[in-house]
Amino acid sequence: MNQDLWVALFIIAAGTYLLRVIPLIWMQRKLIQHEKKGSVKPPPDWLTVLGPTMISAMFGASLVPAHPTFAAWVATALGMLATLAVWFRTRSMGLPTLTGVFVFGVIIVLFG
Repeated sequence: MNQDLWVALFIIAAGTYLLRVIPLIWMQRKLIQHEKKGSVKPPPDWLTVLGPTMISAMFGASLVPAHPTFAAWVATALGMLATLAVWFRTRSMGLPTLTGVFVFGVIIVLFG
């Protein structure tokens, strides 16, 4: 693989990790502070909305192909349909995502 690709993958991995760990650490510290005071405070509303908001943003961005060719639009649509079909059957996260990426990749390789 190209060195630039490795750098990009590392940056994406670090960003994804930080988006999850920073709110976790922040909330743990807040809970410890409140525990020392003897009070319990519920998490702020923005923290409960943060995860679904990030997932929605990534989902929206992934619906538009980087190179909007006919094959890319078809691959995106079929990948999304495959993801939904497997999700309705399994109600899990991993297998539907893997299936959608696989279907997208196959369509791009065959027709792209």
